[in-house]
Amino acid sequence: MATWPIRRAKARLSALIKEAIKHGPQEITLRGKVVAVILCKIEYEKLKKVKPSFVEFMRQSPLVGLDIKFKRNRSLTRRIHLKDEISTPQAS
Repeated sequence: MATWPIRRAKARLSALIKEAIKHGPQEITLRGKVVAVILCKIEYEKLKKVKPSFVEFMRQSPLVGLDIKFKRNRSLTRRIHLKDEISTPQAS
């Protein structure tokens, strides 16, 4: 993402817009801090677009309606393997 000081952005607004269209979002700085971002209309519309809820997203899955069986360990405890030795930093 390119960075434009506000003075340069004001002086070269059409170039700034062309860069946003061609190369993506452009940052504008004021006294060295980013205060704004210019982006093309297409990118803005993508950000503005309403996203479906998680449930709606899952309902659109191509796997909806498939009878998938998962194997799961339902025991209360599970056997785990720990290393016999724990390494600690040695003081010098």
